[in-house]
Amino acid sequence: STIVMKAINVNSAKMLRKAVGCAPRGKRAIWMLNIQVGTQSISPLMWAIETGSLEAARAIIQDLLTIRADRDRYYYGMDFMFQRHEDIIKRLCNDAPALLPTLLDGLIWRSRITENGSRRVNYYIKHLLVDSEGKFAKAMDWVIANGDPKIICHPILMLVTDLTWSRLAFRIFLYGKTWFLLTLCIFITAQAVVKHLQSDEASAQIERTTMFACRCFIYIFSMGQWIYFHVKHTYKDIRSSKIVRVWWAFVPEYLTQNWQDCASLLLTAFLIMMFAIEPILSCLQHSDGDFPGAGAYTQNCPEADGTRFAYSVFSMCAMILYYALLVDMCVFSTRIAAFVLVIFRVMSEVGLFVFALSFILIGFACAVSTLEQSNKDFAGIPKSALNLLKVTLGMFSGGHYDDLSEEPALLGSVFVYVAVTVVFLINMLTAQLNSAYQSTYQDMLGFARLNRGKIVIEAMPSISRSRWEAFVRALQLDTKVEFGEGDVGLPGGVQVFEPASMNPTTIDMIKRVGGSTSPAAQWPEDQGEDDEEDRFERLEKRIDKAMRRLAKRGGGGKGGRAANGGGGGGGSSGNQQSGGGSSKGSSIASGSDAGEHSQ
Repeated sequence: STIVMKAINVNSAKMLRKAVGCAPRGKRAIWMLNIQVGTQSISPLMWAIETGSLEAARAIIQDLLTIRADRDRYYYGMDFMFQRHEDIIKRLCNDAPALLPTLLDGLIWRSRITENGSRRVNYYIKHLLVDSEGKFAKAMDWVIANGDPKIICHPILMLVTDLTWSRLAFRIFLYGKTWFLLTLCIFITAQAVVKHLQSDEASAQIERTTMFACRCFIYIFSMGQWIYFHVKHTYKDIRSSKIVRVWWAFVPEYLTQNWQDCASLLLTAFLIMMFAIEPILSCLQHSDGDFPGAGAYTQNCPEADGTRFAYSVFSMCAMILYYALLVDMCVFSTRIAAFVLVIFRVMSEVGLFVFALSFILIGFACAVSTLEQSNKDFAGIPKSALNLLKVTLGMFSGGHYDDLSEEPALLGSVFVYVAVTVVFLINMLTAQLNSAYQSTYQDMLGFARLNRGKIVIEAMPSISRSRWEAFVRALQLDTKVEFGEGDVGLPGGVQVFEPASMNPTTIDMIKRVGGSTSPAAQWPEDQGEDDEEDRFERLEKRIDKAMRRLAKRGGGGKGGRAANGGGGGGGSSGNQQSGGGSSKGSSIASGSDAGEHSQ
């Protein structure tokens, strides 16, 4: 245990592998997960994560999730790791998210042998799906709360999400959306279908009755349901002091979590305003007057003339919001959900375009209004702005262009406006949308899966205990999953077959060892990774030594050249004094040069 903690303190994966290599194979996992220090129990894995020794922590996780086998049994530290740290996923998400892919990779086994173009893959999902009490584990909740679009696309998390979605949450979500679809169909019938039917007097009474019944259904069941929903969540947030400031207003926290809650609140407000000025209620006591469409449940009486148009505007807004809330149905397909999310992500680029277009539009409208011209289409700022917008959208007719030819200055201004908006701005918008789409689509599939995961998490409390237990029994997580024909493997997983070309592997992921099968025996030392690291260390040392030698040689050569230059100067002066002294001066210089080199 002491050598394990020393390896963690220096954050050395190599030292840690050597340290746990001294442990008996039956207690190897305990050495990395449970050390007794006096009366306290310390986990080396958690200690490595908390102290930031991520290389040592990665080595521990890899060692725990390596499948080893002798002739009698398999050794796999998954169960012991999750029993010791049931919140290991949460700790990694919060403190060491870089280690989460390492842990998830260790929960997957792939066969190196292909069978009919397919490969066996075992996903050990037990502890990601079921907790120690047999309930739905919180692992997926922690991963989704982390909000990483890349990690949610890990194969094992995709499998867990798809299993719970297709077998459990799909039905709950569909039931909720079926009720929403029913209310939407009734709202469409009451507001957009019945009022446009052309029929005789006898049928008109049936249509008015149908419209009244549909509107009563909407006000009682749809509006009432939304009022209850928002009052409940507002009361809950106020009671728990979950109030958030948005710009200048204080709102309940639930309204800031997703845009659907804000949209449903607006829908509730429009339905309340529709009910407050309902034309049928205004005409209940005046239905027998002398006006077209008179009769029971009419909405055409003169008393409702002042509110009928406002009611139609509120109805139109409510219809748009109903369809906006229907966007949730795209969760049935991750590709469609990813496309919808991309649309929302690039809306910022469209907003910038609209801002720039509005600025240029108002500027040119004001400029054109200052011209001395008689064209009625550009008489004043409002008309100029409207017609310039028509020019941008291609709605300005050809005859109006002919009228512009009579005003050269106005025609030139419109041409400049077209060059700035149609030629430049619209093409700039196209380029921006293309660039934004390319950069965001890579993560959009992950965000789509995060949305599906949120729906799964929200639906799980509504699933009965018996249905959950039947789902877990069908997975047979306590049954051993084979590694091959007749090779009984480990429990806790499910086996699928994937195409052999999807994740090719030529190395057996199980480290099989012969010899003694005693749990007290040590595993043979794995030399593969250590040898590779040692090679790099030896290579670095050789490069370092070579660089030092080159530095020494370079320094010595410079010193020698300096000494030779000095000797030459001495010989020259000797020659000036006497010819016989030149050879003596030369021998002295060469002697001093040799002395410097020897030193």
